Amino acid sequence: MKVDFWQISRDPAPKVVALIAQRVMDAGERLLVVSSDAAQRDAISRELWKAGPESFLANGDASAPGAERQPILLSAVPDPVNGASHVIFADGEYRESTGFARAFLLFDEATVQAARAIWKSLDDAEGLERAFFRQDGGKWIKVA
Repeated sequence: MKVDFWQISRDPAPKVVALIAQRVMDAGERLLVVSSDAAQRDAISRELWKAGPESFLANGDASAPGAERQPILLSAVPDPVNGASHVIFADGEYRESTGFARAFLLFDEATVQAARAIWKSLDDAEGLERAFFRQDGGKWIKVA
């Protein structure tokens, strides 16, 4: 599994989730977005829907009927009922999970210490590849 650490500085989490979600959808994969904050999940959903009529990113809540059919599912827990191969932890809290090809941990200044601890805790994880991305102006740069 790949775990990407994305340090948010300029853009808010919903905008970064939409950027990653577009890439995941372009690759023909499904996505699970996890946040324990219901207000954040709502903001992410709005950002995904407003991408535009040609490129809106259809999404739904894990507790709603038909959740298994959603290409992008928003949830408080990392349970990919939609068969997602990718997961974004949008609230800065990493959760142990299996079955995903790739995980994205979004963190900001408030959660940077926790992200460092998670990075370190994954040092000896077998079969795990890590990467660290930082926002530089409007571009994302791979730092490690």
